[in-house]
Amino acid sequence: MPPSAPSGELEMKILDVLPRDAIIIDLEAQEKKGILEELAAPISRISGVSHQNLVGILMDRERLGSTGIGGGIGIPHGKVKGLNSLILGFGLSRKGVNFDSMDGKPTHIFFLLLTPENSAGDHLKLLARISRILKNDPFKERLTAAQSKEEIYDIIQEDDDEF
Repeated sequence: MPPSAPSGELEMKILDVLPRDAIIIDLEAQEKKGILEELAAPISRISGVSHQNLVGILMDRERLGSTGIGGGIGIPHGKVKGLNSLILGFGLSRKGVNFDSMDGKPTHIFFLLLTPENSAGDHLKLLARISRILKNDPFKERLTAAQSKEEIYDIIQEDDDEF
């Protein structure tokens, strides 16, 4: 997107930055660090940024305050030196995990957002977009019921096109 595009025009879609390979349909970890390690693994492979580095950045961000926003949702995020473009990961924890969520409830749906160090604007726009579509309860219910990467991708695509 050209930097001069007025806001609202050519808005970034979630699927523009969410590779299918970064969708995990069954996270196994039962605690925060394990979840972050699982979510970071495909992003590390795709981006070439070291897994250890990604997990460190995410854990540092969590120490500032949990990215568990409540309602079963976590949006861990961080800025990564050497990352060329914004990249998103998605994970589903069927059992739910304690992610120090604002409402104290288990977290099931995770969107992992990693951005290059100098891209604050895109980072905030995408966080806002993700937060907006996750306010839609039927959308969240369809995501948690999904049984495959393809199904999750299609569900996100449907809602991504509406917003």
